[in-house]
Amino acid sequence: MSNPIGGRQVAAGAVAPPVRRIEPGPGQESVWDYPRPPRVEAVPERLRVVVSGTTLADTTLGLRVLETAGPPVYYFPPSAVRLDRLGPSRHSSFCEWKGDARYLSYDDGAGRRIDNVAWSYDRPLPGYEAIAGYVAFYAGLVDEAWVGDERATPQPGRFYGGWITSRIVGPFKGEPGSFGW
Repeated sequence: MSNPIGGRQVAAGAVAPPVRRIEPGPGQESVWDYPRPPRVEAVPERLRVVVSGTTLADTTLGLRVLETAGPPVYYFPPSAVRLDRLGPSRHSSFCEWKGDARYLSYDDGAGRRIDNVAWSYDRPLPGYEAIAGYVAFYAGLVDEAWVGDERATPQPGRFYGGWITSRIVGPFKGEPGSFGW
């Protein structure tokens, strides 16, 4: 079922963007078709994170969280993450959907430290149990973030953790003028 908004069809449950939506091309998704509340789904592509030339996380069993207006946030199973390079941070946050997040900082033991590079939900709220213990990384704080064979770029803004690839279109929450989306 769909609802007409502004002369075009928008999927039931989707939110109409406050600005002009970019129409997705073949093989693309619009972040404005992502649901609210967010959805968790398996990722068919290989996911990788590289810092200082070392693969910090690598999996074909990743999950992504899709939420209206935001690029996907990718989660790695803990078994796919070099947890020996990550330590606890004093930072924490709360998501109305997923619950309390704890943050992790990177330390290579040779002087490079990246504060709050990743986060995890130890006990997510109902509906998000699949990401319990999984680790998500800020693409803008690591040297490389990969979805399949494509290097991702970070979602705009300092708060958000989505990864942008050529397969998604916006506009994206975090861009100038998007406060309050």
